[in-house]
Amino acid sequence: MAEGLYRYCYDAMATTFEVLLPARDLEESYASQAAGAVYQEIERLEEELSRFRASSDIYRLGLLKAGDSMRVGLAAWDCLSLAKAVHQETQGAFDVTVGPLMRLWRTRDGTPRTPSAEEIASVRALTGSQLFEMDEDSLSVTVHAAPMAFDLGGIGKGYALDQAVTVLEQWGIQHALLNAGDSTLLALGDGTDGPGWPLRLHPESPPIRLSNRAVSGSGFLQQGEHIMDPRTLQPVPIDDQRRYAEGPTAALTDALSTAFTVMSAEERTAFLARYPDITFH
Repeated sequence: MAEGLYRYCYDAMATTFEVLLPARDLEESYASQAAGAVYQEIERLEEELSRFRASSDIYRLGLLKAGDSMRVGLAAWDCLSLAKAVHQETQGAFDVTVGPLMRLWRTRDGTPRTPSAEEIASVRALTGSQLFEMDEDSLSVTVHAAPMAFDLGGIGKGYALDQAVTVLEQWGIQHALLNAGDSTLLALGDGTDGPGWPLRLHPESPPIRLSNRAVSGSGFLQQGEHIMDPRTLQPVPIDDQRRYAEGPTAALTDALSTAFTVMSAEERTAFLARYPDITFH
């Protein structure tokens, strides 16, 4: 325990999740059990959402033939529904079907390459959230191209944090900071030194104080040129500015931080004018 906090770390979804709980109202054994319940929920969600696990809904969607439909679980449904909504509201800047683009622009060892026009055309026919439909009554997804590759890497970790809040509330815990690999953070209640949780997003800026909201960041410092523009089917040019989206849920900010990196400044301004509950940092 440090600075009046219990801290727990778990590896899942190709990142490290962190749970910080103020010690002022909790016995250590109770905090540990609650954090363990959070980890169990994240593990369960990874089984349902990972594109690498053959048992997951997302993996099985990639096996469908054009015109086929499949019923999915609530986690996949929630993520895909939100993904389609963000895709529409950002004019296609966020898209969970762009996974094949990475294989076009990178070799197996990660070295950048330039694909041919024919390769780009083949991927274009398989890319775009307009290529799948969702039926709420049956919780089913229908694909109109094949094989499609769904990748929830830009939304799944945030969704896991949102579900972790539900777990903590079931344990009666009202104050926590949840962190998914330092790219998405969700603040519940207050920390140890005043209202909210202080978070410094940019070295040159004062910290923000976050409470019952989430913030996500996207940039190039760790992975280089890895963000794809679904509209051009090309990598987004590298710059040194990390974009942060703050909003009511972690899944939403997770998706929007990626979209904000793809969108122009004018597009972001127009989006933020329509949605005053979202903040760009």
